[in-house]
Amino acid sequence: MENPMNHFTRIGIALIALSITAAPSRGHEKHSHESYSAGEPGDPSKPSRTIEVEMKEMEFTPFRIEAARGEQIRFVIHNAGTEDHEFLLATTEENLKHAEVMKKHPHMEHDDPNGVRVAPKKSAEILWKFTKVGTFEYSCLIPDHRDYGMTGRVIVK
Repeated sequence: MENPMNHFTRIGIALIALSITAAPSRGHEKHSHESYSAGEPGDPSKPSRTIEVEMKEMEFTPFRIEAARGEQIRFVIHNAGTEDHEFLLATTEENLKHAEVMKKHPHMEHDDPNGVRVAPKKSAEILWKFTKVGTFEYSCLIPDHRDYGMTGRVIVK
């Protein structure tokens, strides 16, 4: 006769294995961050400077933005192109790493205050406070867009 504890142990291990393999793969279709290299989400109750950014195949206008440390900017992002485009604010290294993930999961949606996907002829806003000095990047990480030069720079002094 089989030891009942061994039977229950095997069932428990099997259930754990099933729950691990059946778990949804987070991060493949949605993406989120716990912290941000380029600062932090802005506070709508505080003043901000508005900068309009136009996206179209394969460029951002303006390409370069200067900000002061502690400054809050409301980015009003217009997609003047004929394809979906993204605006994702981070370091170049982070955007390059994320671009590799996007190649495997091109329909990933960003659920972040520092990133947004915008459909053609639509607009979106991001409110951002630059708490760190440095050079940061906004980039479209839809596969091939960044490779064709769809990036811009924010220099925070």
